[in-house]
Amino acid sequence: MHCSSRSGKIQSLMSQYLTFQDQTVAVGDTIAVHQKIIEGSKVRTQIFEGLVIAIKGREAGRSMTVRKIGAGAIGVEKILPIHLPSIEKIVVKRHGQIKRAKLYYLRDRLGKAASKIKEKSTYLKADKSA
Repeated sequence: MHCSSRSGKIQSLMSQYLTFQDQTVAVGDTIAVHQKIIEGSKVRTQIFEGLVIAIKGREAGRSMTVRKIGAGAIGVEKILPIHLPSIEKIVVKRHGQIKRAKLYYLRDRLGKAASKIKEKSTYLKADKSA
C-alpha cells in the first residue's frame, strides 16, 4: 500500500511537466506555440501565446491546455496534443510558480487577474565565502 501511494505522488509530479524538443514546459508557464497553418496552397505560422493551465495524458497521448485572454477580455483555450505534426516549436516566455497541478480556477477570473501568476525565481544564491 505504501509503495502505490508513493508511485502515485511521483506520477502526479511528473504529470505537471513535459518535454518538447529539449525544452521543459510546466503547468503555470507562459508559452508561445508556433503552429503551421495550411490555407489552400499557402502555408503560414500562427503563434498562440498563453498560460499552460493543464497537462494531461501519458506518452504519445499527452496533451496540454493553453489559455490566453483575447480581445474584449474573452478567454480562449486550445487543447494541443504534444505530438501534433503542425506544432513547429514551443517557446517558454515565463516560468510560473504555482502550487496546483491544474489551474482551472483561472477560468472564473476576469481581466488581468486571469493571467496573474507569480514568476519563478531563476537566480542562484551568491556564495557567502567570497
